[in-house]
Amino acid sequence: MLAAASVAPLTWARVATAWRFEPGVVGLGAALGGGYGVGVGRWRGEPWPRSRSWCFGLGVALLVLVGCSFLGVYDDVLFWVRATQNIVLLMVVPMLLAVGAPLTLLAGTVSRPVRARLSRVLHSRPAVWATLPPVVTLLLVVPILALYLSPLYEATLQSPVASAAAGTVLLLAGFGYFWTRFRIDPVPRAGSHLVTLAITIVEMIGDAVLGVVVWLGPLIAVGSYTAVGRHWGPDLRTDQLLGAGILWVGGDVVGLPFIGIVVARMAREDEDRGRRVDAELDVEAPPEPGVDAARPRLWWEDDPQIADRFRRRG
Repeated sequence: MLAAASVAPLTWARVATAWRFEPGVVGLGAALGGGYGVGVGRWRGEPWPRSRSWCFGLGVALLVLVGCSFLGVYDDVLFWVRATQNIVLLMVVPMLLAVGAPLTLLAGTVSRPVRARLSRVLHSRPAVWATLPPVVTLLLVVPILALYLSPLYEATLQSPVASAAAGTVLLLAGFGYFWTRFRIDPVPRAGSHLVTLAITIVEMIGDAVLGVVVWLGPLIAVGSYTAVGRHWGPDLRTDQLLGAGILWVGGDVVGLPFIGIVVARMAREDEDRGRRVDAELDVEAPPEPGVDAARPRLWWEDDPQIADRFRRRG
C-alpha cells in the first residue's frame, strides 16, 4: 500500500506521465499478445480478419495500461481510480479479447489430437452447465458485488496478492460472459441472442444496484484510505461518489457497443441461415422443365396448394 506522501498529486500532467512497471501485468500482456501473434502467423486457410487482431491487441494494450499507467500508480490512493480499473478489467478488456476470437485461433494452430481433446472438454456436460445464461450472468455480476460489499475490497488495498487475484477473477469472469454471449468462438451451447439481450438488462440492473449502494452507503475502506494520509484531491466521500458513478455509468456505457455487436451477430447469423436454406431448397427442388431458372420464383409458386390451383385454372 502506497503512502500519499510518496505519490505526487494527481493532475492532468500526471495522467499522462505517471507510470510504473508491474511485472505480472506486463508478463500477462506479453503472453497474450505474443501467443496471439504466433497463432496468426501459423493460421492456415482464409486470411485471419484484421479486425479481430486489432480488437485483441487493443484489449491487451488496455490491460497493460490499467496496471502500469496512472491507474496503476494511484489505484491504492483514490477510490475512483480503482473503480475505473475494475470496470475496465471486468467489462472492456474481456469484451475486446472475446471479439478477437482467441479460441478459434488456438484451435486452428494446434495438432488434430489436441484439438479433439479440447473439443471434448468444450462440449462436456460440466462446460455446458457452467456456460448456461443464468450462470454466466451470475459469474459476471457476483464478483464485483462481492468485492465492494465485503472486506475483500480493503484487502486488495493492503495486499498486492489480493489485488492481483481480484483483478484476475474480474478478467476471467468478464471473458467467460462475453465469449459465451458473442459466440464468435465455439461455445459449449449455442443460446439465443434474444436471451443475451435480456441478460444485458439484468447486468445493467446489477451495475445500477452496486452504484446506488456505493453512492448512498457508508464509506468503504475508511481505515486504509485514512492511513494513506492524502491531503490533496477529493475528500473520502466525494471520492467514493465519483467511484460509484463510474461503476454505475461505466457498465451501462460498455453495454452499448455490446448490444451493437450482439445485434450485428444476430443479423449475420440470420443471413447465413437464409443462404443455407436457399441452397438446400435449390438442391431439393430443381427448376421445372421449361421454366427459366434465372427468373426469381414467387413465394406462392412453391406452395403446393396454391400452385395447384393456378395450374388447374390454366
